[in-house]
Amino acid sequence: MEFLGTTQAASYCGTRKSCLFPDVAPTTTTRDTYQSYYLPGYRHLSSWRPSLLYKVVSVPPSSDKEFNPTGRPPTVLPELRSSLHARYSTRDWHHANTVQLQGSEASRNTAGRLNADSMRLMQDKDQLTYKMQDDSRRNLSERLSNIDFWRSELTYELECLLTETQDLERAKKRLECAAGEVEGTLKITMECLYHREKRKDIDLVHDDVEKSLIKEADLFKDCQETLIKLAQKSSLQLGINRDAQHALERDLSDKNSAHCIDEMCFNLRNSSDSINFYHGVEKANGTVSVPTTWAKFSEDNIRCSQHARANSVKLREEAEVAMERTSEEMWNCFISTNLAFNNRIAEVADAKNKLQAQLAKILQEIFQTEDTIMLLERSIKAKEYPLKVAQTRLEGRAKRPNIELCRDAPQFQLVTEVYTLGKTVQTLKQRLQEAHDTLQMLTLNKSKLEHDISVKANSFFIDKKCTDMRKVFPSTPRLIGYT
Repeated sequence: MEFLGTTQAASYCGTRKSCLFPDVAPTTTTRDTYQSYYLPGYRHLSSWRPSLLYKVVSVPPSSDKEFNPTGRPPTVLPELRSSLHARYSTRDWHHANTVQLQGSEASRNTAGRLNADSMRLMQDKDQLTYKMQDDSRRNLSERLSNIDFWRSELTYELECLLTETQDLERAKKRLECAAGEVEGTLKITMECLYHREKRKDIDLVHDDVEKSLIKEADLFKDCQETLIKLAQKSSLQLGINRDAQHALERDLSDKNSAHCIDEMCFNLRNSSDSINFYHGVEKANGTVSVPTTWAKFSEDNIRCSQHARANSVKLREEAEVAMERTSEEMWNCFISTNLAFNNRIAEVADAKNKLQAQLAKILQEIFQTEDTIMLLERSIKAKEYPLKVAQTRLEGRAKRPNIELCRDAPQFQLVTEVYTLGKTVQTLKQRLQEAHDTLQMLTLNKSKLEHDISVKANSFFIDKKCTDMRKVFPSTPRLIGYT
């Protein structure tokens, strides 16, 4: 290897690796390896300079014929040495200075005009800023006055609504108490009907008491339904009142918060500590209200509350009238049912007494019939032996031999006796059967009378029990809801 090259006027060094171990330099420079360089006010250099310090070439190994005792490579000059020493001209240098001075003067004039305009602009903007701040404070003051007005209106309406709601709640409690009292009396009426269902046989009759009890139960149910419906309407109206109350309270709370915020904003000054930058807050929000809708919102809340109060007053008056009317109707029906009970109890007692007197007579007749039956049985028993004697005699005489078997007078008498005694026994037995049938009929009548008497006693006991249950009836104040 032999190193050939020379130091040029221009220098270049690539990467560290290329500096330590330089690659072989190209012998020529192409268009792709050239990078132009521009400066404002200077001419464009079309010439170029090589960017290498030296060029490494491969030299064949020396032979004995070519001997170099020093070992240094021979000096090789580039073919175009004049292109490496290209420079700017004096004219270019003067032109660049002139351009620089003109540019500086223009910049200074522009800066002067800008400073003067900036001073005037700052004064105008300061005045505009002060004016806008005063306008904002004045608008905030007016806004606070408007908020105070609507706060007072909302507070007054809220107090009226709360008072009406409390009155309606008391009316609702009275309706519920009245319905509870009716429930108690209705249970007593239904129990009376259920107890009277325990009447037996003929006493299970649709009498005036049952009619009055059914009418009373229907009336009590109707009254209870009326009171319950009014209580339900009151509950719904209370819900409407609470909705209106919540709307007023929410609106009032929002206005209190807005008042505090606007008051804080009104008291802010340029020297306040709590001021800061909040970028983007000035952008308009399409979802917020405007003064017209803002005032209309509170006006609608107040109007809704007034409408709810009017309906509440009307409902309370209706409930008062209904409680008085139902109380009077229930009292009248209760008194008429009690009168029907008293009349029915008297009728049952009279019928029971008559049945008991008839039962005593039947018992006496049964006693006499039993004696007759006993005598008839004895008489029939007494006819058995004479009949046996007569039949035995005929049986004995039937064994007479031959011609002695004659139908003589004793034979005819014995036959007549047997027939007569048989008819007598048959007649007595028939009469005995008739006596037994009569006794059975009397016994059946006795059982019926005893059953009827027990039925009447049961009915009498049931009606007395019902009247005892109905001794207590709610007073008029309790029927209209006062406890």
